[in-house]
Amino acid sequence: MPSENQILNALRKVYDPEIPVNLVDLGLIYEITIEDQTVNIKMTLTATGCPMHSVITQNVKQTVDALEGVSQTAVEIVWEPRWNPEMISSEGRTALGME
Repeated sequence: MPSENQILNALRKVYDPEIPVNLVDLGLIYEITIEDQTVNIKMTLTATGCPMHSVITQNVKQTVDALEGVSQTAVEIVWEPRWNPEMISSEGRTALGME
């Protein structure tokens, strides 16, 4: 079973199709819990009406499901706390030209 850090590293390969920064550095991944061979992910999106909602969710699920030892991934979209640009990591800020 992968560790939380291994899961986060895998999720660094998943991008919001409209923003050239991965979901981890955007600050969209709120919580990862591991139970047996199931990974539960609580995450948010940059906007409640995000048209890429299902694509992003499916990409997260496929990426984590592909990790050795994972039999199932459950992705829950939450809206609290509400995402804001302050949640972007320094790497993400650099990629977006914010720093």
